[in-house]
Amino acid sequence: MAKKKPAKKAAKKKTVKKAVKKAVKKAAKKPAKKKSARKPNAAFMAKLTPSGSLAEVIGSQPRPRTEMIKKIWDYIKKNGLQDKANKRMINADDKLRVLFGGKGQVSMFDLAKIVSKNVS
Repeated sequence: MAKKKPAKKAAKKKTVKKAVKKAVKKAAKKPAKKKSARKPNAAFMAKLTPSGSLAEVIGSQPRPRTEMIKKIWDYIKKNGLQDKANKRMINADDKLRVLFGGKGQVSMFDLAKIVSKNVS
């Protein structure tokens, strides 16, 4: 005699599939939430005046802190000052050595600290 259990399992699968389809339809009907436009932090946009040593690298006009760091990176890449073996290290030339406090090499993670010390 053949057992009837497989028929019950098939019926359960069909009801589960129907329930899943209903849930998907309900989820599709809900309107998506609108995301508000992201606003930049005012502290990042405040224009700061660079010190004399920093001005030699990026220019003397006041800029936001984020733009100063970008300008320093432009200078580093233009002059090939990023260490070839360890890309996280920045080798100093004459202008950057003054900015780095006499150090010959600085980590890229220290750039924000250096900029903070050289702005007003």
